[in-house]
Amino acid sequence: MALKKFKPTTPGQRFKLISAFDEITTDKPEKSLLEPKKRSGGRNNTGKMTMRYLGGGHKQKYRRIDFRRDKDGMAAEIQTVEYDPNRSARIALVQYEDGEKRYIIAPNGIKVGQKIESGKGVSPDVGNALYLSEIPFGTMIHNIELRPGQGAKMARSAGSYAQLMSRDGKFAIIKLPSGETRMLLQACKATIGTVSNTDHSLEVSGKAGRSRWMGRRPRVRGVVMNPVDHPMGGGEGRASGGLPRSRNGMPSKGFKTRSKKKSSNKYIIERRKK
Repeated sequence: MALKKFKPTTPGQRFKLISAFDEITTDKPEKSLLEPKKRSGGRNNTGKMTMRYLGGGHKQKYRRIDFRRDKDGMAAEIQTVEYDPNRSARIALVQYEDGEKRYIIAPNGIKVGQKIESGKGVSPDVGNALYLSEIPFGTMIHNIELRPGQGAKMARSAGSYAQLMSRDGKFAIIKLPSGETRMLLQACKATIGTVSNTDHSLEVSGKAGRSRWMGRRPRVRGVVMNPVDHPMGGGEGRASGGLPRSRNGMPSKGFKTRSKKKSSNKYIIERRKK
């Protein structure tokens, strides 16, 4: 997971720092697992722009990922490690003994030819998917289910992981990447190891055009807008805009937006750090 630095031959190359893609083994995705990806450009069904700063970008296809890992009792072999334009992590193509192919989120350190399994009684090796009731304490895990059989919802992005701390009754206690400690049912599944592409957070695009390739348009600060466009707009000259808030008036800089009546609050032991 090395990073590639460039010689400053142009202004865009000067600070450019991107992945060397050393772990990628093929640039041809599995056709049977591709789906068309429709672009909205941030517009709704009447053509009105409802989400700003979206549009353009390179044409992409969606890779169907197996977040459930529900093919228990059958080993699968890693065929390739691939780039996925839809996420920060790498993905791995696996083939089961019955010939079925699936994409999974590639764990850090996984190699082509390696065998992985899922289900009860499986050893806690990197890439294997186990129930939280069978994972040893202190193990780094990712692709964690919130509800049994729902499919992985937590710790899926590049370099992220959670840690299994303890078990209490029918619940397992895990520490999440945000610092939050919460309870999950032991019947939920998780994958052993950390997510691949750990250096993703250190990457530097180098130029604005690289954001445009990814479908991101320039983001305008609320302070420089007019009062009709943003609560922080208007004023004479470079007015600071008063209290920082979003376009719909929601305060930022530490304002808590989580509902106090949310049903899952009872499962959170310690809130995330600021």
